[in-house]
Amino acid sequence: MARDRITTGTKAARRLTLLVGAVLLAACAPAAPGAHSDPANPTIVSLNPCLDAILVEVAPPAQVLALSHYSRDAGASSIPAPVAARYGVTGGTAEEVIALRPDIVLASTFLPQPTRTALERAGLRVATFGSPATIAESAAQVREVAALAGRAGEGEALAQDISAIPGAPGPAIDALLWQEGEIVAGEQTLIAELLRQEGFASNAAARGLRQADRVSLEVVLADPPQVLLVAGGAAGQRHPVLEGQLKATHIAPFDPALIYCGGPTIPKARARLRAIRAEVERRP
Repeated sequence: MARDRITTGTKAARRLTLLVGAVLLAACAPAAPGAHSDPANPTIVSLNPCLDAILVEVAPPAQVLALSHYSRDAGASSIPAPVAARYGVTGGTAEEVIALRPDIVLASTFLPQPTRTALERAGLRVATFGSPATIAESAAQVREVAALAGRAGEGEALAQDISAIPGAPGPAIDALLWQEGEIVAGEQTLIAELLRQEGFASNAAARGLRQADRVSLEVVLADPPQVLLVAGGAAGQRHPVLEGQLKATHIAPFDPALIYCGGPTIPKARARLRAIRAEVERRP
């Protein structure tokens, strides 16, 4: 019996020691992400690469707890790699996001419902956004994201930059935007609107093509456009016969990252199109 009392007392002492240690560790541990956020400057996690691109333009890094993992993928990101590297990322799981304890989660309208439900049950605010099909819709989305971040001024400045419509660029230039997989953009897309604003006539539309229709190398060679914007790396798009046979066609590389999203990508795409148009106009 005495031995039992000694053993019981020893176990109780150990439990007390462990409890005190846990309390001390908790007191010394750093605050959890988002635990002491300022309501005027909410902390944010983004789960969508296009929303990532807006967020890093309008909000300071201290507010951005994590971006989507897509922004670390050169094949899917609209953010320069050195900029994306400054931020943490998540794989998009509810567990990862909840652990960061953000005030707001930005996501696509395609966010799986179980994920959204888990985030909301954890007390997180979830704001979802679609893919803008026009420049005006993209500017509105920028304003909305910026307002959520408490950065309306920054959002308005970016929206004004996005919405800046150029003066009349001159006669329309026939152009084919040849995207990844040798496909073309439909006319009801943001990039198609941008091409029209910058003085390019859609060769794809003239051919009667629609969104994601394919244009083979043979078709391009048989009936070449005035300008060929190559935004893909398929075998046909890299074939040396293009430069060899299309002497009258101005072939220009076009970074696919300028097509993925709207937002801050629009001024960059606009600048690239203007540079290409200037090259065409300088040709003899």
